[in-house]
Amino acid sequence: MSAAHNPLILASQSIYRKTLLQRLALTFDCQAPHIDETRYLNETVPQMVMRLGHEKANKLVQQHANAWIIASDQSACLEDKALGKPGSFDRALEQLIQMQGKRVTFYTSLILHTPEKRFEHLDQTHVYFRNLKESQLSHYLKLEEPYQCAGAFKSEGLGACLFERIENNDPTALIGLPLIQLAHWLTDLGRLLR
Repeated sequence: MSAAHNPLILASQSIYRKTLLQRLALTFDCQAPHIDETRYLNETVPQMVMRLGHEKANKLVQQHANAWIIASDQSACLEDKALGKPGSFDRALEQLIQMQGKRVTFYTSLILHTPEKRFEHLDQTHVYFRNLKESQLSHYLKLEEPYQCAGAFKSEGLGACLFERIENNDPTALIGLPLIQLAHWLTDLGRLLR
């Protein structure tokens, strides 16, 4: 079976990752890996997102041995504290208040598993937050409802109002899937730009 014919599966049900991967004009399926995402004791945030990326890929490899699996995990890190998806208005507001005037680092893992080889990458993005009033943060959350986003914002939308600046090598990584690195791998392996 040639590389172009192996099924391609995104190990995620995230609409953000799905939308990003669609930019590469590939045919793929999305499947949720359903793993325990609890951080281990003494595990750094970068170690956690890499481990979870691998675990997501491993879960789907068990079910689809011939598939190419793309997996990713992301967490924000504020003073070594992992800030995941808040899930609610109150937790999102608490996260945004904590981040005011501070630098928050977002770690995004990327795993590409093929039947022949596994590739891994860790992206790091620094986000510098402005100091805004609690009423402004509340207004933002009510407008955009970013409760399923690590760090409680959408950088591709109104979240831009929250920042002083962003430092990164790949703007798509902050949204949830480092497309530049993924496109490099897929091009080199003959899946893109054949």
